[in-house]
Amino acid sequence: MRVKFVLTMDDLVVNDNLIDQVVMDWVDDLGQEELLEISHRWITSQNFLTTRMAGLDRVGESSLTIEPLEENDHAER
Repeated sequence: MRVKFVLTMDDLVVNDNLIDQVVMDWVDDLGQEELLEISHRWITSQNFLTTRMAGLDRVGESSLTIEPLEENDHAER
């Protein structure tokens, strides 16, 4: 299944620099189980981002949107 992720982070501290907002988006092919696992980890882990991003020390607010894409949608590639 092709899905689009949009990660929005506000009030970050990266390598001792304060950043107001960062928005990243990407498309990936995932199975249903992988998608559920990512969603579960995002919801249950308080330090999901800081343990995965080098230099990221703090995030004030963050959101992760996961949107399924149609199989014939080639515009995101």
